[in-house]
Amino acid sequence: MRLFLHAVILISLGIGFVGIRLFVITGAADKLILYDDLLAAAALLVLLLIVAVPGFSRKFLVLPNRIVMVVGTLVFAIEALYFSVSRALHYQTWPITGSLGLAALLFSFGYIAVQIALASERRLLSIEDELAIAREIQASILPTDSPELKNLRVAAAYRPMTAVAGDFYEFIPVDQNRIGFLVADVTGHGVPAALIASMIKVAMQSVEPYAHDPREVLRGLNRVLFAQLRTQLVSAAYLLLDTENRIALYSAAGHPPLLHCRERKLERIESNGLLLGVLPDSDYPLCDMAFLPGDRFLLYTDGVIEPENALGYSFGEHKLEQVIHNNQSRPPSELLHQLLSEIRQWQPASMAQKDDITLIAIDVV
Repeated sequence: MRLFLHAVILISLGIGFVGIRLFVITGAADKLILYDDLLAAAALLVLLLIVAVPGFSRKFLVLPNRIVMVVGTLVFAIEALYFSVSRALHYQTWPITGSLGLAALLFSFGYIAVQIALASERRLLSIEDELAIAREIQASILPTDSPELKNLRVAAAYRPMTAVAGDFYEFIPVDQNRIGFLVADVTGHGVPAALIASMIKVAMQSVEPYAHDPREVLRGLNRVLFAQLRTQLVSAAYLLLDTENRIALYSAAGHPPLLHCRERKLERIESNGLLLGVLPDSDYPLCDMAFLPGDRFLLYTDGVIEPENALGYSFGEHKLEQVIHNNQSRPPSELLHQLLSEIRQWQPASMAQKDDITLIAIDVV
């Protein structure tokens, strides 16, 4: 069928080219009218066949109501064939010829277009309803409140790029003196990334017995997720704070560095292994450090440092550290609020958010 349509187009172009040449040479304007009419008749019959036969219409067209299109095309084809035959035989045509068939065809096109638009609108409304439900489900797997520990103040911020996000974070209490903080970022965006983020929630439950050891947490998550991930990967970071012994343990998988602030000094701690899902038995280095009252830790995803301004410059780690230094005396919640505000100001107002953003700030009191 496609070959026939291509042939019709090529023959039409050929007839037109030859007709122009004949008109230029001989001055005759109707030498090829008969051939043109025959070709038009053949094309109309093919169009009617495609519209009328269910197998062809399903293959070549998307029609919500085939009957209307069949009737409109049939009226147009009959009138066009009548006009072509009458002209070839030099018969006088009815005065209405040339408008009724076209009106019927245009009406059928308009009717089909309205039906397609209404169907698309219904699909969009259905998708929006499903996304709203997905957003509620994803919100339910995230912590609803910050953990309350006598020596820590914790704040978190979560800003998805779309209705659902591929970022994930979790607080994992070990005992009254120890708590773990997990931040993960799935490559990609939208629903596929959100589904994998939900899988991380389930996988985390299987490694909770090792919550006191960041290295084993990441190894366990990698083993569980490796069999489920396909083309997407996951970066993750896990920080354990022991408030009794004032020891922090940290391990990461292809994640942006942990920021550790003490007085006016800021240290970037990178303890990275491979992204989750690359190899089934990846290992992850473990970093331990002492902390003191007044220290601050910041975990984040790369959606914080990647936004670009009008000149194409990224927000970057330097700007992030500058905001942290300028708001060192503020509590964690105010720091995160200021960071999000600075990121919004960095981007042009017309530019939409390009990645999911997750932040966790922890102050040692």
